[in-house]
Amino acid sequence: MLILLPPSEGKAAPRRGKPLDLAALSSPALTTARVAVLEALEALCSGDPAAAAATLGIGSTQLDLVELNAGLRTAPTARADAIYTGVVYDALDFAGLSAAARRRATSRVMITSSLFGVVRPGDRIPAYRLSGDTTLPGLGAVAGVWREHLGPAVLDALGSGLLIDLRSTAYAAFWRPTPEVARQVATVRVLHEVDGVRKVVSHFNKATKGRIVRALLEDGAAPRTPTALAEALRDLGWTVEVGTPGAKGTQLDVVVAEL
Repeated sequence: MLILLPPSEGKAAPRRGKPLDLAALSSPALTTARVAVLEALEALCSGDPAAAAATLGIGSTQLDLVELNAGLRTAPTARADAIYTGVVYDALDFAGLSAAARRRATSRVMITSSLFGVVRPGDRIPAYRLSGDTTLPGLGAVAGVWREHLGPAVLDALGSGLLIDLRSTAYAAFWRPTPEVARQVATVRVLHEVDGVRKVVSHFNKATKGRIVRALLEDGAAPRTPTALAEALRDLGWTVEVGTPGAKGTQLDVVVAEL
């Protein structure tokens, strides 16, 4: 089983730690692409700060993020599971997992990254700012770069197991399963139901996905099919509806009434 998470826009910047060592990251086949994205981002952020901020889609009051990107090679690093923050990661709470669940996370979780393609929870990375919809001068769209390189890394990690794809739309564009792989893929949509009316609410969606990952890691469940995943989630207390298998996999709707 492989759980593929989105990154977070916000990140915790470590104050101390070894500098980035690309060769030490998991999925070493991505090193060449990682270097290309890193160099393009550093070049952008070493020039005009205002122009870099505009390219990165950040405001004039966030120029410190441009400076952060310009020094990524020498910046301190920490485990990826401590770098990524936000609603998904607050609900998942890597640091609060039991020892057994943390061991499972090491082999069962991958985090999508605009800068690194994918990382494992234990990979040491610096804090950075680069969204999935960014186009970098001299390189092109970040999503396009990863579409060319990410597939083998994901498939190698997946093997014959089930992929639980929790990525948001922007990061789903980095890699899409082929029809042959789609039968191994379960995507999850969270619906908030109030008075019989269902809708997607971003906060509920993110928080519930984090809690689902946490529960699966703590429970130790390792379903091998989307249907088995739905059964495991029901056993863990969620209301789950299974959709029809499609080109992107089988969608599971998790229905929640409150956070």
